[in-house]
Amino acid sequence: MCLGPGRIRLLLLLQLIVSAASAPRFTVTADRGTIITISSTQTKGCHVCTGSGRSQQCSSSVSITDNKPVSLEFSCARPQDVFIVEIEQTIECFWMWCSSHTIQSDFGSLPLLDFKRRFIWNVKASTPMRKSIKVDFTETAMRQVHPSQSCPDYHTYKIQAFQSTGTVDLGTYCRTGTINSVQILNEGRISLDVPAGYHQLEGQIHLSTGEEIKSLAKITLTLPKGTSSSELLSPNYPLSFPDDDVMEWFFQVPDKHKAAVQFLNLTLPQCLKKDTGVEYHNKGRGAWVLGLTDAQPTQSQGDFSITLRNCEMDRRRAGSSGLSVNIRVSASSVSPPPVSCKVDPSRLSGVSLHIDKVRPTSDCRMKMNSVAKENITITSNSEVSFEDCLPDDVHITGTKLIVCRNANDCPRAPVPLLVPFLPSCLPFPLRSVTWTLRPAQHSTVRLTSPTGDLKQSLPGQICKESILFKVAEENGATIGHFCPRGAMQAIQIHTNMSVTWLSSMPGRIQRSYYKYVLNASFEKEIPERYIFTISPSKNSPFLVATPGWPMGMEHYSTVSWMVSVPSNMRAHLVFTNLSQPKCSNGHTSIRVQRVGSPEEDYSRSEIEEAQSEITVSESFYLNMSNCMPETGDFGVITKITLREAKRDVLTIILSVVAALLVIFIVVLVTVCVVVRKKKKMLQHQVSVYNPNGTSFLPGYNGLPKREQDSESHVYESIEDTLVYTHLLRKGVEIGVYGETDTYCSFPGQTDSQKPLMSKDSRADGMEVSIYRPFEESAGEGPPLPNRPPSHIQSMVDNEIYQTEGQSEQEQSPNLGPRLEPEGGDGGED
Repeated sequence: MCLGPGRIRLLLLLQLIVSAASAPRFTVTADRGTIITISSTQTKGCHVCTGSGRSQQCSSSVSITDNKPVSLEFSCARPQDVFIVEIEQTIECFWMWCSSHTIQSDFGSLPLLDFKRRFIWNVKASTPMRKSIKVDFTETAMRQVHPSQSCPDYHTYKIQAFQSTGTVDLGTYCRTGTINSVQILNEGRISLDVPAGYHQLEGQIHLSTGEEIKSLAKITLTLPKGTSSSELLSPNYPLSFPDDDVMEWFFQVPDKHKAAVQFLNLTLPQCLKKDTGVEYHNKGRGAWVLGLTDAQPTQSQGDFSITLRNCEMDRRRAGSSGLSVNIRVSASSVSPPPVSCKVDPSRLSGVSLHIDKVRPTSDCRMKMNSVAKENITITSNSEVSFEDCLPDDVHITGTKLIVCRNANDCPRAPVPLLVPFLPSCLPFPLRSVTWTLRPAQHSTVRLTSPTGDLKQSLPGQICKESILFKVAEENGATIGHFCPRGAMQAIQIHTNMSVTWLSSMPGRIQRSYYKYVLNASFEKEIPERYIFTISPSKNSPFLVATPGWPMGMEHYSTVSWMVSVPSNMRAHLVFTNLSQPKCSNGHTSIRVQRVGSPEEDYSRSEIEEAQSEITVSESFYLNMSNCMPETGDFGVITKITLREAKRDVLTIILSVVAALLVIFIVVLVTVCVVVRKKKKMLQHQVSVYNPNGTSFLPGYNGLPKREQDSESHVYESIEDTLVYTHLLRKGVEIGVYGETDTYCSFPGQTDSQKPLMSKDSRADGMEVSIYRPFEESAGEGPPLPNRPPSHIQSMVDNEIYQTEGQSEQEQSPNLGPRLEPEGGDGGED
């Protein structure tokens, strides 16, 4: 039968109408902070459309956000066979809380129940420290399976950790197992695959900020009672564990059980640096490291952890498989053998020993001298036995009472507070020792440490040592917790009090560590209730707090700190965590007063605004007192820091002024000296006669020149007596010049000649080379000395009167006629 064109068009139209009528439509609303993504596993075929009419848009995927309803329409009849739905949420955790505590929810995806759904939770720890995200599976309890396995209930979980080097698979998990929690360092992802048509199973998963960890992740397991076995896989299994990384598992073992560890399907890498290995940590036994191929130990009773470490692997070699391992942990029950021990109290330094059963539900049985007891106090030689007792079942403590009824009966020397050595047969460590001290009515207890100064355990000054001292009043009111390695030299308390020594060290370490830890002495009464003596170190902040902190001080109580400050230092005080009450009677006070000073440097009460910081330049007292509070408490933490003393502004200014004044004086003196020298140089210079025949000016320090270089024939000035030679005869007549006093210049000393006289003396005692002003009267010239005949030469021999080309007669003019006239110049007038 043939169909015409009209009938074919009709059939096609009917098919389109039927297809449009059968296309599924959904309305989906995403929860706040959630993204729902619907995507196709095929590149062609069915599409998902949003909107309607001309604004309708179709594609192979769509994302829904903003907590708004969205209408979806698919272009095929069974979109659940083609599309998969992902519901994604991001959760951020801070110090103590997360943006969402519960992550088990359908997140508005119920309309898409017929689709395969994958729930994704991206988690992140937004803290500056190496905090972790803790995923709590307490309500569900997980077990790890091979990545290729499926879970019986079709709910499969996967956990990943995000690192800077990439994403690490921490494993595939199914419900019902021994895993209680997983801690992921910094950032990670948890996903849950749910098949089509299934709701999420009951049981919530909780998120919180975890502890600080140093490994990629930490998985905690609780082993069941009886015989059990749990299997774990290394990260990225069956692929390699990350390069040079660490993974940790912590096992909680039931009482009277032991565990054994086996490594199966182990593959080892080729290492470039470091080595692969496993670390075991057990409470009370410390840590030990083994190789992965070594025989792994059987764990004794108690919880333990194992840490897997990888090396820096050599990836260049072909076929290098890296590190992967399957870890099997088996547990079985055991019964500890009974223990018997004889105790002699005379060897306990006067301390009474108390043995208490702290877990009534345990199977532990204690006996003293064959009599069953829940609590044992040893005061005489006794034999004690323990059966089926674990370390957490029994606590051993000690007490001692030291009483001083009156001042005369009090011991003069300090009393050592000794921690006794326990007999090695006791299977449990000594947890604490308490000494109760009761001074006389007008006495005070003073505590000092023989091994060094103490410090108070406070925020920012935590005691990390294994030994801690709790100081309290006898009524139980805590004064503070203290430990070694501080700056507190002494503690004085004017009341009945107690000192409790606490330790978290294992028994075997305690027995080698015990010494006397404090000295107690009874001294005279003090005005305050408590006095602390402090000697801080330079640039090392030291914290002190009011007694009882963080609780308030006792009503009407007082406390003082005596702080020692060296002479070249200053103490900087900062008051933090200050809380003031509303007083019904009296006032609180904070006072600072230097030692020996009658005035206070600082004083505030609860009704005044307190300064947060002050500086003290000398040793001082810091005193605080409480009122009768109506509401609130009085407490404060004080930070004391010693720093080098800085010179004040006035001292600096005076020093600068003094320095400038000294510089000014030096400059002034220098200027005066220079000016005076210049004035001397400007004075009129006069030729001085030298018997050696060399004429020079005063101050000339150079050596005489050679004959050819001599300038003796050059004159700066010529005396009038030489210019006016016609007056020479008259000068002779009046006795001014002698007959032989005719001026002759000397060509100077030659290299072959020696001076006739020394440089510094002459025959007549006159000093040479020293300038002296003439002292003759005005108008009279200095008398010329009489020259010896050997030095007299005619003036015509002087080069000043010689000219080139003159004859001997022309060079020797006759000066005789010029001397005949008398009267000088009068004849010319």
